Amino acid sequence: MPTSDTHPLAEEGLTLGAALYIALLCAMFGANAVAIKYTLTGLGPFSAAALRFSLGAVAIALWARWRKLPFAIAAPDRRPIFLLALLFAAQINLFYLGMSRTYASRAALIVNMVPFFVLILAHFFIPKDRLSVRKVLGILLGFTGVALLMGDRSAMSAQLRGGDLIVLTATLLWSVTAVYTKKVIHRFAPFQIVLYQILAANLIFAIGAICFENGISRTVSPPIIVAILYQSLAVTAYGFVSWNTLLGRFGAGTLHSFVFIMPLAGVLFSGLLLSEPITSRLLAAALLITTGILVIHLRRSPGAARIPVERGW
Repeated sequence: MPTSDTHPLAEEGLTLGAALYIALLCAMFGANAVAIKYTLTGLGPFSAAALRFSLGAVAIALWARWRKLPFAIAAPDRRPIFLLALLFAAQINLFYLGMSRTYASRAALIVNMVPFFVLILAHFFIPKDRLSVRKVLGILLGFTGVALLMGDRSAMSAQLRGGDLIVLTATLLWSVTAVYTKKVIHRFAPFQIVLYQILAANLIFAIGAICFENGISRTVSPPIIVAILYQSLAVTAYGFVSWNTLLGRFGAGTLHSFVFIMPLAGVLFSGLLLSEPITSRLLAAALLITTGILVIHLRRSPGAARIPVERGW
C-alpha cells in the first residue's frame, strides 16, 4: 500500500462515507496477515510470494495501461528501482519465513512498527524531518508494546520467538525501504515503483521456489487460492489503486490518521479466522502500538514531511 508525499494535506473535506471506506481499507490491509498465514499452510514462502505478486503485478499493469500512464523509466533511474527490488525481495521473504513460525496476530503487530522505525531513520537521513516530543512519545509507546509482546518467554516456544525476531528484521528492512523510497519517489509515478520492484523481485522469488521448494510442490486447496487472490488482487492491486486515489482527494495526513486500525484488525481476524490465542499481553501490546501510531499521526501540522509507508505485505 504505497503512499506518496506529493499530495496536499487535505484537498476535500472527509465525509462519513469516505471515512468508513478508509477504515474498511485499513481493515483489509490488517487482515492480510491472516491470508498470508493461511497461504503458508499449502505453499512455501518463495512460491507464495511469487504467485501473489505475479498476479498483483498483472493487475497493476492493466490498471496503469487503462489509465494511459507512462511505463518507461530513464536509464539513470533504473538503479534505484533495482535496489528497491532487492530490499523488497529480502523483506518479503523474511516476513513470509517469520510468518511460518509465529502467529499472524503477533506478526501483524510487529510489522506495524514500520512507522516508528521510519521516524527514527528519517531523523538521520531525511532533511528537515527531525524527531519531536510527540514523535518520541509515539515511538516509546510502540517499542514498549513490542517489548511486552516479545518479553513473555515463559509462555512462548523457541519457534515463536524465532519467528517474531525474523518478522522484526523484515520490518526494519521495510522501514529502510520506505525511507529510501522517500528520497527517490520524485523520479517516478507511484505505480512504477510498485510494479517494477515487484517484477524484479519476482525473479528472485521464482528462483527460490525452484531451488529450495521444487516449485509449487505442496497441496494448493481452493481456500488457499482464495487467500492468494485476496493478497494479490484485493490488497496489492486494489489496495494500491484505492489508497493512491484517496491520497489525491484527502491527503496523506488524513489517511494516516486511520492506520491504527491495521494492527487491531490483524489481531481481531487472527483470533476469529485462525483461532489464535488472544492473550491479555497481546491485547496490551496492541493497545500500546495503536496508541503510539495515533500519537504520531493525529493532529500533524500541514508542513510536516510525509514518509511513504508501503503496506504491500
